[in-house]
Amino acid sequence: MAQLPFDAAPYKRTPTFCESDVPAGLLGDHSTKAGTWGVIVVEEGQLNYIIDDARRERSERILTPATAPGIVEPTIKHRVAPVGPVRFHVQFFRHSAE
Repeated sequence: MAQLPFDAAPYKRTPTFCESDVPAGLLGDHSTKAGTWGVIVVEEGQLNYIIDDARRERSERILTPATAPGIVEPTIKHRVAPVGPVRFHVQFFRHSAE
């Protein structure tokens, strides 16, 4: 499982999304820019976090408020899928020197 770099600093946060207003871009394969990490935080419910990139082994994890958040590596294709009612947000990080 990926981990944030020790010197990663938060710089942006999405609004909280629910199952009915997740942006289409998050439901399809997408990636962050080079140097940008994401942390998917589930506030309520369940969210399936899917990593589907040729550079990584395909994986799926159900994220909940009780599990570790989903860590999004820079440039790695991924997507999410609500599993029933859910509330979540994404916090973005980059190296503190950038």
